[in-house]
Amino acid sequence: MSLHPVIAAVTARIVERSRLYRAAYLNRLADSIHQGTQRSALSCTNLAHGFAAFPPNDKLVLKQQQQPSIAIVSSYNDMLSAHQPYHRFPEIIKEAVRQAGGVAQFAGGVPAMCDGITQGQPGMELSLFSRDAIAMSTAIALSHNMFDAAVYLGICDKIVPGLLIGALHFGHLPAVFIPSGPMTTGISNSEKARIRQLYAQGKIDRDGLLEAEAKSYHGPGTCTFYGTANSNQMMMEVMGLHLPGSAFVTPNTQLRDALTVSAAQRAVEISAQGKRFTPVGELVDEKSIVNAIVALLTTGGSTNHTIHLIAIARAAGIVTDWDDFHKLSSVVPLLTRIYPNGEADVNHFHAAGGTGFVIRELLDAGLLHEDVTTVLGKGLRAHCSEPFLDEDGRAIWKDAPAASADENVLRPASNPFSPDGGLRLLTGNLGRAVIKISAVKPQYRVVEAPAIVFASQEEFMHAYQEGRLERDFVAVVRFQGPKANGMPELHALTPALGNLQDAGFHVALVTDGRMSGASGKVPAAIHVSPEVLAGGPLGRVRDGDLIRLDAEAGVLQALVAQEEWERRSLAHADRSSNMIGMGRELFAMFRSSVSIAEEGAASFGLPHLATPSSPEINQPHEDAEPFSDEDTHVQQSI
Repeated sequence: MSLHPVIAAVTARIVERSRLYRAAYLNRLADSIHQGTQRSALSCTNLAHGFAAFPPNDKLVLKQQQQPSIAIVSSYNDMLSAHQPYHRFPEIIKEAVRQAGGVAQFAGGVPAMCDGITQGQPGMELSLFSRDAIAMSTAIALSHNMFDAAVYLGICDKIVPGLLIGALHFGHLPAVFIPSGPMTTGISNSEKARIRQLYAQGKIDRDGLLEAEAKSYHGPGTCTFYGTANSNQMMMEVMGLHLPGSAFVTPNTQLRDALTVSAAQRAVEISAQGKRFTPVGELVDEKSIVNAIVALLTTGGSTNHTIHLIAIARAAGIVTDWDDFHKLSSVVPLLTRIYPNGEADVNHFHAAGGTGFVIRELLDAGLLHEDVTTVLGKGLRAHCSEPFLDEDGRAIWKDAPAASADENVLRPASNPFSPDGGLRLLTGNLGRAVIKISAVKPQYRVVEAPAIVFASQEEFMHAYQEGRLERDFVAVVRFQGPKANGMPELHALTPALGNLQDAGFHVALVTDGRMSGASGKVPAAIHVSPEVLAGGPLGRVRDGDLIRLDAEAGVLQALVAQEEWERRSLAHADRSSNMIGMGRELFAMFRSSVSIAEEGAASFGLPHLATPSSPEINQPHEDAEPFSDEDTHVQQSI
């Protein structure tokens, strides 16, 4: 089927807006490739340091400099369930690479923190910035210039984006990402949500809540709801950075190990000494970024990726923004119902047909670019498959199932749950924001009510616990952006807002903070940009201002007379408590230099251009805009 015209138009817009930056990036990549095998640039002293502790046979391979050396970059730690399985992977990878004729070294570890543990805690203010710290750690791991390709072991929220950003800054090296898989299914997500709301109402105690949570998060692997971690995995599949269908195979199984072996050996094959040299900086292009956005939308994935995907794209010299997400969402159907957008978890999704089914349905509907490079080197159609074990215990692939095994979880493009992806752009005098409505019932998508302004989620919870919020209102929670406090997720608000909505009140949330992949049934305008500390208009809101949040029409407006609105100064808040403690003082450099959310909340810029004063860099090309909406806002701080 021919490509959908909106997919084509969005892609053309991104290509044109990225033209100079992408060219600069590819020129840098070409220069690195031209230098040849990385180890050949090292002196004998350098090289001897690099393999001093290697086993004799591996050392001999490195001395000869004729076979590939594969870097292992891992986010292993044994506290976090998703990362604990990685402790076994390096030895599996090393042996698999030896069998393929190369050698592998553990090049470095990167930090991995869990939003589920830090939620509502001071440590959460490091979470978003950990992404760029991971990218930096990846760069340090690869900086020894010893490697011809790399495998990346990462799975959760900031870890995969950070690893990919780091990998793209070494874009001349091929890359294969290796997931660890989800934990097995625990108690149902609906039961978990019910118990959390009961706890918020004071109807069960902490022991009862902890018992339920322990039954939900109960073993090795990722959390099974469709939050940022599992959205990462879906995007890695559709970007062709995983082996097909590997995202949702559970840890510590024979198939999981076989997939790890195949992924490691594929890294050898796509290295410079292999048969299909595939630098990751060429693999990740404008088409693959569009494919990733489409995959996010069709599965109702995490809103965090309206930040992370923009940052990933920038690392490859590609400029995208929320207009692109909005336009794509208007034509991409919702094919899954995975919690919080439904009752099923990712194990149910995988059993119903999984990623291979979704990719095939989208390709057949003309909603994905098929002509992209993947780690298989065969175009995206080759990823419409699922893995199995052959009689010798090796991974093999078969075509994805022709029909969904459960249409309550996964549907064909001809019969979607919704004709659009459920992600909307909101604009108005409060700035630009995104809202995820795939879990919000139609009757709750328009709220017009007085503002109650809070400077923190703690202020909100105090008001809720004191019974001061039992009315119609829009909670404006500000000073939650990356410059203010690192942009923590605000999930502590979700059960309380849900209870108020269930009680019959018209409520909504407007914030320059995050809500992520667990955004729920209450309408939430999130990532409001620019944030207050970047001059954003949320700082002009006062208690009692009538706020209109219209997710259907895309409106986020304070209904205040224009003259009065312009006369108001921006509010201030005492943020001293966000500056120190729990290591936050170490991240001051991030807070001072970070870009706005719509530019990826990034600490790094686009590739350097030889002529940065050229007017073409700061203005979109005349032919760049295939639609009629505004385009210049994202250019302001590029």
